[in-house]
Amino acid sequence: MMKSSLSLRLLQIPCFARAIVRYSRTELHVPQKVFLCRAKHDGSFILRIVPPTLLAAEKEEAKAVLTLFLKKQGLSNAVAVRTINKSDAFVDHLVARLHSVHKSRYLVGRELTTLEIRDALIPYLETVLDEYGPIMVDVVENFPDPPVIEKLEEVVKQPVVENSVASVSPPIPTTVDAKKLKALARVSDILPTGKLPSHIVYLVELGMELEAIREVIRKFPAFAYYSLEGKIKPVVEFLLDLGVPKQDIPTILSKRPQLCGISLTDNLIPTMTFLEELGVDKKQWAKVIYRFPPLLTYSRQKLQSTVDFLYGMGLSAENVSKVLTRCPNIISYSVEEKLRPTAEYFRSLDVDVAPLLYRAPQTFGLSIEGNLKPVTKFFLERGYSMEDVATMIQRNGALYTFSLPDNMMPKWEFFLTMVYPKSELVKFPQYFGYSLEERIKPRYEIMTKCGVKLLLNQMLSLSEEDFHKLLKKKMEKNT
Repeated sequence: MMKSSLSLRLLQIPCFARAIVRYSRTELHVPQKVFLCRAKHDGSFILRIVPPTLLAAEKEEAKAVLTLFLKKQGLSNAVAVRTINKSDAFVDHLVARLHSVHKSRYLVGRELTTLEIRDALIPYLETVLDEYGPIMVDVVENFPDPPVIEKLEEVVKQPVVENSVASVSPPIPTTVDAKKLKALARVSDILPTGKLPSHIVYLVELGMELEAIREVIRKFPAFAYYSLEGKIKPVVEFLLDLGVPKQDIPTILSKRPQLCGISLTDNLIPTMTFLEELGVDKKQWAKVIYRFPPLLTYSRQKLQSTVDFLYGMGLSAENVSKVLTRCPNIISYSVEEKLRPTAEYFRSLDVDVAPLLYRAPQTFGLSIEGNLKPVTKFFLERGYSMEDVATMIQRNGALYTFSLPDNMMPKWEFFLTMVYPKSELVKFPQYFGYSLEERIKPRYEIMTKCGVKLLLNQMLSLSEEDFHKLLKKKMEKNT
């Protein structure tokens, strides 16, 4: 059926539900099955069909993983089950992903264990959650067509034009809109007593503005249905006991309202214990949670994979602890799609990755194409060598976090007006971290008026008192 002259190399095609391989006018249809196809060097193919019984078992495993994941995000068991029953296409998609990630296993006829299935799917589901947040359930139920979200205020407030030739009715809210409208109504519903619902009153007393509560519910409608005594209050009191200042609670709840839907005894406390075992400083929990509230909502597999990566890059246990404490949001970066490629990029510049990861872990959350490469190009185009760039990165790990148009370019233009050689930036790349208008220009003006010259490092890094002392000493030396 296939011609041996078909020029395909290293081709691996995992397909789900209905697979079609086309060559000329020939089509191969395998309905309701999964097959994996790999081209050999002689032009022939290895074709392996996944048995229907295994496929059915994998779908049940995928459903179980998805159910547990949704429940961890605060959904009740009944709601999670209803969502699963409406999400056959998404479950099929999860199974197809298994076959894509582990295609080499299937090609040799090896089945995946429950743990391997969980480890493959949970990080992916976390990526979907990060991307879609409060509408993840709708994304899952409507897959592969994402739900269309209208701005609620526009749907509610859009006027109906009367007495016109063609009167247009306001759009009918989508399912997502209807859910949000219903949830938002709970913020403003007045009880027969003339007061707001107890959970809204409690949040306001914590310091949350009503508009801030509405914004949380717009992003995560389920928050409107959390009970005060069963969900919200226990989590708030737990955070206060950890040492989180009361004024920080509104910010934390705004950033991650899902925290209130997670069981303290079954999830939050065990996750904290696990993170402490991985290195998070238990004395710093208040700061850690404030910096990155979603930390406690990630799966153990995701947490472990990030820590394993840090150790694999050469960080010591002590430094891993400090990275997790100072920059907990590193957990949100995908190991395979973000952390590892970024590490390889810096290695290509001959940069020692371990010290960079320790000093500036936030750099590893940047886009290689959108952030890192443009900064490298910026310096190379201005006459610096690749070795110079590597030295600057090692000396100032945050160098790549600065905006090119808003930070680096204006400061570079001003640098050219000063009396320093370009090599001074290699010695002191921290220059780009100082305010141009509040530090660099005023200090340089004072220095030039005094008729002396300081090293760039001395001009900028010294305290105000030490700066003026050094200027006076230089001036006395010149007289």
